[in-house]
Amino acid sequence: MSSTPNGRSRGQWFFSIAGVAAILAAGLGIASRVHDHSKLKDRTLASAAPLVTVVQPKPGEPQRELVLPGNIEAFTDAPIYARTNGYLRVWHADIGAVVRKGQLLAEIDSPEVDQQLQQARAQEGMAVANEQLAQLTADRESKLVDTNAVSRQEYDNAVSTLAARKAETASARANVGRLAQLVAFEKIEAPFDGTITARNTDIGQLVDAGSTSNGRELFRIAATGKVRVFIAVPQADSSGARPGLPVDLTVSEQPGKKYQGVLARTANAIDPVTRTLRVEVDIDNAHGELLPGAYAQVHLQREEPAAALLVPASALLFRAEGPRLATVDASNKVTLAPVTLGRDYGTQVEIITGLKPDDRLIGSPPDAILDGQTVRIASPNAAAPTPPATRAAS
Repeated sequence: MSSTPNGRSRGQWFFSIAGVAAILAAGLGIASRVHDHSKLKDRTLASAAPLVTVVQPKPGEPQRELVLPGNIEAFTDAPIYARTNGYLRVWHADIGAVVRKGQLLAEIDSPEVDQQLQQARAQEGMAVANEQLAQLTADRESKLVDTNAVSRQEYDNAVSTLAARKAETASARANVGRLAQLVAFEKIEAPFDGTITARNTDIGQLVDAGSTSNGRELFRIAATGKVRVFIAVPQADSSGARPGLPVDLTVSEQPGKKYQGVLARTANAIDPVTRTLRVEVDIDNAHGELLPGAYAQVHLQREEPAAALLVPASALLFRAEGPRLATVDASNKVTLAPVTLGRDYGTQVEIITGLKPDDRLIGSPPDAILDGQTVRIASPNAAAPTPPATRAAS
């Protein structure tokens, strides 16, 4: 059966519609792939930005406590040596004894010095007798020279002899005084009120005078009614260590107890080896609870000129240019800010300059983070992102 013209028209129309539909379908497919590619590109760029958490700096305390180790020393501490040679005859004070100034500590038997003193006194008597005789002779010849009974030369000799005898008398008296002082040194007395902390001699021991290599320390006495505590203040804190600053002191043998003191003086110079300032703190020790030579902790309350900001130690970046903090602006752009560090508290670090209280910091910035880089801010409750290597393939 032959086709009609109307049949051919319907066939052509059908094929035309099919062609247009095929073109439209191909166009829609291409557009969909382009859109998907664009979305994939956006997701890739977004996922390439590091996901970070931000924190706010915390204000530091305007007044902070500086705790430093210290050594307790007696306010006055002196070794006691013999001033004359001899044998120790008796001692009157042992370690731990509380003594007063001038109290007898020991006695030395020195017979040689006693005999020398007796001899010196005899020589002094002879010198005095010679001086008196010379005085009588000079007086007698002074009257005779006026009547020319004796020559002027004889009178001058008598006057010179009198002057020599006076000098001999003065010398003899000085020698007696010296030996009398040595005899007085046979009695060893306390130079000040204090406690005997050492006794290094015993009865019958030969002692030598002086503190040379031959001399031996007999006693050591310490005044402990007030004690000195020496500490080394770091250079960074030395400006706050000023005389008159109130100080607290604690010792391990008295847990929970604080002793009040005051910063008395400083060396006014930084030790070039340790870069510290030597400081003396005076503590009242009327009850004797603080022992010289003990270890203590000194608590200094110092005012900060400006309260520093505290940041987590993990937020610091150490670059060749110096320490940096990664701050994030409103558009999530990173700025590597140079900062000046203060004290390190372990988990937190003081920032002196380079940071404002309202800055947003990256809590743990990647080591490779760059200035101007865009980051993604994770919400505080968001779960940790899955590493790309462990994501399931779509």
